[in-house]
Amino acid sequence: MQQAPSKPRFFGRRQGRKLRAGRVALLDELLPKVRVPLEPGRPLDPWPLFPSRPKHLWLEIGFGAGEHAAWQAEHNPDAGLIACEVFVNGVASLLRHVAERGLANIRIHPEDARSLLAALPDACLDRVFLLHPDPWPKARHAERRFVNPANLDQLARAMALGAELRIASDHPVYKVWALEQMARRRDFEWLARRAEDWRVRPPDWPETRYEAKAKGEGRTSLYLRYRRRPVTPEGAPCPG
Repeated sequence: MQQAPSKPRFFGRRQGRKLRAGRVALLDELLPKVRVPLEPGRPLDPWPLFPSRPKHLWLEIGFGAGEHAAWQAEHNPDAGLIACEVFVNGVASLLRHVAERGLANIRIHPEDARSLLAALPDACLDRVFLLHPDPWPKARHAERRFVNPANLDQLARAMALGAELRIASDHPVYKVWALEQMARRRDFEWLARRAEDWRVRPPDWPETRYEAKAKGEGRTSLYLRYRRRPVTPEGAPCPG
C-alpha cells in the first residue's frame, strides 16, 4: 500500500463563527463515537467501523454542511459512508443530522481526506463524492486543488473496478481544470453521453446548500460522473 505523509499540509479554514452550545456538545459527545480511529502511518480496516458490515463503502471528501452526506446515508442504508471535512462548523452540522435522523451508517474523519485515503485498503471504495471543492482559482495555487494527479492516483488505488467518482463544481476555472485532469486518466471513464448528463443533476444527487446559493447568484454547476476501469500494463483502457 502506498503511504502518504501522516499530516499533509492543509490550506483553508478550520473554523468559522462561534458554535452554539448544542453544537459544541455534539462535538464533545457524539463525534468520539463516530470518528474514524485513524492512526498515523497505520492501515485502516474500514468495515468494522460500522455496526454491521455494509454492502458498499462510500467516501465523501469535503462534505460542507453535511446535508448531502446525511441524505445519501439515509437513502442508502446498505452503504457505509465515511465523510471527511476539516471545517469544524461543518462537522458539527453533520453531527446534528446524524443525531436527529439516527444515522448509524456514517463515520466522520474530521481531518484532511488525504491522510484517510493513504490508509484505506486497495479497491475498497464503491463510490466517491467530491462536491464543490475549494477551486483555488489563482494559477499559483493550482497544486492545492484536490483534483490533481497525486490524489487521483490514490483514489484509483482505493476504488474498486466499476466504482463511481462524482465531481461537482460551479467555478469556471475548476470546471475546466477537472475536465482536463480527468481526460488525462486512462483509469477513469467519463459516463456522459449527452449534454444533459453533465448539466442536469441526477435524482440521487441532492442539491447542497452551497449549490443552491451558487444557483441563486447565477452560477451553474457541472455534474461529472466517472467509472473506475482497468488499464493494461501499457496504460491503455482494457476492452469492455
